[in-house]
Amino acid sequence: MEQYVLTLTTILPALGALGLACVPSGDQKASLHRMIALGISLLTFAISLYMLSLFDVSSPNMQLQEHYKWIPEFGVQYHMGVDGISLFLILLTTFLMPLIVLASHSVTRHVKGYLCSMLILETAMIGTLLALDTFLFYVFWELMLAPMYFIIGIWGGKRRIYATLKFVLYTVFGSVLMLVALLYVVWTHQAQTGDLSFALSALLNTNLSLQEEVWLFAAFALAFGIKVPLFPFHTWLPDAHVEAPTGGSVVLAGVLLKMGIYGFIRFAYPLFPRGAMEFMPFLATLAVIGIVYGALVAWQQHDIKKLVAYSSVSHLGYCVLGLVALNVMSTTGSIYQMLNHGITTGALFLLVGVLYDRKHTREIAHYGGLASQVPVFAFLFLVFTFSSIALPLTNGFIGEFLILAGSFQVFPVLTAFAVSGVILGAIYMLGLYMKTMFGTLDVERNGDLTDVTKTEILTFAPLLVMVFVMGIYPQPFLSAMEPAVEQQINTIKMRAARLSEQDQPHLRVYALNASVQDDEQQEENRFE
Repeated sequence: MEQYVLTLTTILPALGALGLACVPSGDQKASLHRMIALGISLLTFAISLYMLSLFDVSSPNMQLQEHYKWIPEFGVQYHMGVDGISLFLILLTTFLMPLIVLASHSVTRHVKGYLCSMLILETAMIGTLLALDTFLFYVFWELMLAPMYFIIGIWGGKRRIYATLKFVLYTVFGSVLMLVALLYVVWTHQAQTGDLSFALSALLNTNLSLQEEVWLFAAFALAFGIKVPLFPFHTWLPDAHVEAPTGGSVVLAGVLLKMGIYGFIRFAYPLFPRGAMEFMPFLATLAVIGIVYGALVAWQQHDIKKLVAYSSVSHLGYCVLGLVALNVMSTTGSIYQMLNHGITTGALFLLVGVLYDRKHTREIAHYGGLASQVPVFAFLFLVFTFSSIALPLTNGFIGEFLILAGSFQVFPVLTAFAVSGVILGAIYMLGLYMKTMFGTLDVERNGDLTDVTKTEILTFAPLLVMVFVMGIYPQPFLSAMEPAVEQQINTIKMRAARLSEQDQPHLRVYALNASVQDDEQQEENRFE
């Protein structure tokens, strides 16, 4: 099992979806469908924990690799691997899926189809995070689109068709440009070496001019920037969040948005390091604009779900800022904050779903004084609100601190502006809490509101625990990430230095402590 643990983690949800599809349909069997899906998702989580037990946290290299020929005539391989960058994102995916299944009671029609879509989406997300062959990565990247299209388009709100089409058009446009850029790199590599290969380790040896890198990085950055979503490519996100069912919003905020940032650090930056460095100030500026803009727009929202959606634009701006600063502290903070955002914002969307299921409205003005009526709900809302505004001892504080401290070393002025997002975040989140939980209870409108059920408490309990575990004791997470992050950054800077020696020596590149020869050997060893 150890030899195939990555493949098993990836394909088990899809196999489960296939088995679930064979179970007889019918509204009376919805409970059975949920139990089967919950069992599959829990088993997948258990296998991912087994993967964690096999992982050597002290090693920066790819581990548990599975490497087989797939389509050899086109240079395509089945190559999977995990390192400290992808490890916890995979665990986040498998951790959230059982909670999403538990929260699926709000879906009352075509339950089996909804659960099958979620399980297929889980396979696509895990595969995207494990793929080390660029063709395989692209297959999983595109596969994520199909189930999300159905989740929003079938089980979404009144404007679901508009939101779905907008989501698909944005994503496909960026993905097509990324595919063109990828094919260009593959053909260039073949022309230079005679080897037709989509393997990431092989493509890292491709020599590109600065102009080529700039254009190719721009194509990749557009695809990944749309997925993040980076300002000004964010406009699809609020519509998708608002119209998606609760589980769709959770998986979208919890995992899917992180794929863009992961794509930057895993593929775009190593393949086109000088192009990335040329774009660094521009991307950092867009990230800070997104931080402030997302916070200001969230502050003005009257719909709770839309407020949380725009808060994601702001929070993920921090992750982008930490990434483009390209030092170990900020990049590690960015990855850690992606985990925190998945837990906190996922919980907030679940809380919004609890209210909507009971009262069928998300308007802030329709609530008030709920703390006296639903005290357990109010407590949960308070904890996740504190986490969202990065209160010390909660998970959000660690990630934001590392990002800001690391980014300040590279972009001091921009980081100073980014700090305003912390203040604005406290204003709109605490304002939301005060308006909904405090004040006078409208007995006529909300007097019959019931507190969270045992199943809902079971859904929130793991998220609540992780808020404090990751906020009080982050070292196990950070120590597993840092070796891989440091080596990845060295790989990026080494390639930039090596290529600049062959091209124009005046380019902005970063000096490395180790020699280029040592780093080249380290890069080759990483994928062995």
